[in-house]
Amino acid sequence: MAKLGYTVDFKIETMARAYGRELPIAWKKSVELARAIRGKTVEQARQYLERVTDLKQPVPMKTYNRWVAHKAGYGPARYPVKAAKAFLKILDNAIANAEFTGKDDPDAMVVRVVNAHKGSITKGSRPRAYGRSGPWNQDTVNLEIVLEEVA
Repeated sequence: MAKLGYTVDFKIETMARAYGRELPIAWKKSVELARAIRGKTVEQARQYLERVTDLKQPVPMKTYNRWVAHKAGYGPARYPVKAAKAFLKILDNAIANAEFTGKDDPDAMVVRVVNAHKGSITKGSRPRAYGRSGPWNQDTVNLEIVLEEVA
């Protein structure tokens, strides 16, 4: 068995998590949004996501930035409002899970893990000319947020 080269020091007692399965949001924008809120406190992450939904804070596109317009002070950036609303909902679920398990102050917790993975594709079709149809598929995202208490 190969060693990973690093140690993982997760303490389940100090964590709370929430999942969002098969969310109908863009995967690439979800990855960039996850990168933006990873490591922030819950309060900072919530304020950031609310500013994104209000079109006041752009999300820098670091990897998926081809043909993306620049925003002053951020470089290539976008406002993924639909993804930010979904992230807020899952973050609120993680906070509720933390309160339910008896964590002291959920707003002081840190967003330890944020994963946005591709979900299944919802198949659809679009009517075309001459009785034909073309694909009209909907990509989905599986979202995971894990909060951890800071010592």
